[in-house]
Amino acid sequence: MDYHSEFRRSIDKPDEFWREQAEKIDWIEPPKTIWQPTDNGHGQWFPDGTLNTCDVALDANIRAGRGDQEALIYDSPVTDTQRSYTYNELTDEVARFAGALKDRGITKGDRVIIYMPMIPE
Repeated sequence: MDYHSEFRRSIDKPDEFWREQAEKIDWIEPPKTIWQPTDNGHGQWFPDGTLNTCDVALDANIRAGRGDQEALIYDSPVTDTQRSYTYNELTDEVARFAGALKDRGITKGDRVIIYMPMIPE
């Protein structure tokens, strides 16, 4: 398969194409519906599927044996700073931050706004 044939398939047979892509993800609850149009002309992808984004982005890579590979590379020409994090290191950082939120009484379902400057932390 090459890019152009896959792109064409995603246009010609979107339900089939995106169902195959979804099968490559570790879902908590796999989706039965691939695309659900809404009244406003837009829609939702995988509306009945449930996943943990952090697990997909970090933990799945560790389970696949990539824990010591770079997951995030920070390179700031403004401060002339370079830093990289492996999947293991980034997972530890995420766990520490989750612990800090928990220590402040934040629980599942709460809404939190976080200022995110252009730094890896």
